[in-house]
Amino acid sequence: MSITRPLIIGTLMAAAILSGCKTNLLGGESPVPIQPQTPAAPVVVEGMRTSYADIVERTSPAVVRIVAEIKEKPASQTQFPGGDDFFRQFQIPQQQPNRRPQVERGVGSGVIVSADGSILTNHHVVDGATKITVLMSDNKSYEAKIVGSDQPSDLAVLKIEAENLPFLTLGNSDTVRVGDIVLAIGNPLGIGQSVTSGIISAKGRRTGLSDGSFEDFLQTDAPINRGNSGGALVSLNGELIGINSQILSGGAGGGNIGIAFSIPSNMAKSVMEQLIKDGKVRRGMLGVNIQNITDELAKSLELEQRSGVIVSNVRQGSAADKGGVKRNDLILAINGEKIEDSNVLRNKVAGTAPGTTIKLTVLRDGKEVTLDVTLDEFDTENARGPRPTGDENAPGPQNQSGKLGLNLEPVTPQIAKQLGLDSDKEGMVVTEVDPDGPAAEEGVARGDCILEINKKQVNSIGDVQAALAASGERPVLLLISRRGQTIYLTVKPQ
Repeated sequence: MSITRPLIIGTLMAAAILSGCKTNLLGGESPVPIQPQTPAAPVVVEGMRTSYADIVERTSPAVVRIVAEIKEKPASQTQFPGGDDFFRQFQIPQQQPNRRPQVERGVGSGVIVSADGSILTNHHVVDGATKITVLMSDNKSYEAKIVGSDQPSDLAVLKIEAENLPFLTLGNSDTVRVGDIVLAIGNPLGIGQSVTSGIISAKGRRTGLSDGSFEDFLQTDAPINRGNSGGALVSLNGELIGINSQILSGGAGGGNIGIAFSIPSNMAKSVMEQLIKDGKVRRGMLGVNIQNITDELAKSLELEQRSGVIVSNVRQGSAADKGGVKRNDLILAINGEKIEDSNVLRNKVAGTAPGTTIKLTVLRDGKEVTLDVTLDEFDTENARGPRPTGDENAPGPQNQSGKLGLNLEPVTPQIAKQLGLDSDKEGMVVTEVDPDGPAAEEGVARGDCILEINKKQVNSIGDVQAALAASGERPVLLLISRRGQTIYLTVKPQ
């Protein structure tokens, strides 16, 4: 199975696209401009709903088809031919005939959210586009400009020059409940506007596909297919509660299997307002590495409760560092709102403006402590630490920890640079992992740097052996630095 973004991509010559943009795949009559309002009561017979037609009639005119064109760079005119023995033998480049630049066309969906032509869609629908055409359900087409686009949330705002357009109001996605009936409206597979129905299957989902950590998806079983990206997820009140973004597909066909993900309207509204105002999104940042509490982690850290998120690292000079947050603090609440998991914390902090002072409630040494922390600004470009690179000329592993199934080597300044660690960072780097060993089973990987075992710093194989001996047969708590992030893992020695 795979998670994909339901966007149709095709490659056509520029001339073909220009003519194709005028093709009407939507049909339907010209919509009457509307103001957002609560739809009429659905048709109900003996307590059973028999039609969603009234809702569809009021909402579907505000869902549009988007055609994004991306001009490909011309292929190199000079290359080595694959079938000419003479040229291949002497490596003489052969001149190729000039080729016209090709145009790649992406087809997606969008939602009009204002009468003067503001449109919400996905970032990946319009990313890199040189021309964007919006096709309405009344056969009219408009050229759109990008007001702003935000890759971490996979949202973009477009603008067309028009007036008195039908539009949808954004509902409160926080009030949506699992089991609520929803309608998905979009343009799947380029066949024209389609409507499907389903329920909210789950909330707060993460898929890991977006280039960033700000995911809080609504999951639905409403059939959503390729081309639905940027389309509307609508409540039975006729409000926009989500922007369709991703699908979980199975098999080579990549079709719908009843699991789709929509960006909640509250997140979309916050991002949209910032893009319209500033052309970019500013997010708050604590400057900590965090992870959820597992039973094994709770036992290793001697925690009595399972709620909250554990701080595995505090970056020097960060907002958290200045506010007094410490490693092993258990974050329980922000401004009195309970934090259940790391995704909730991440999105709450990101949704708060930089420079804002928040009250952070943490559990430290069995006691609750309240800290005032003034948030930094999240740097999208430099958010991820450098990835380690393998050094084929590095000396072989000098030490081995058979109990963990790892080969370990002390961190040197050169290794620290490769792993994105501070120059004075110490620890033991994993140079080899036994695929059948206990560490591999828990996710320890080559290139990880073990900083601590059971809260004791390890800088030599002697430190490692001593820590393992003291633990006996009990699971050990490893503090690991990985690609700029610090995490805890529990491993039971063999």
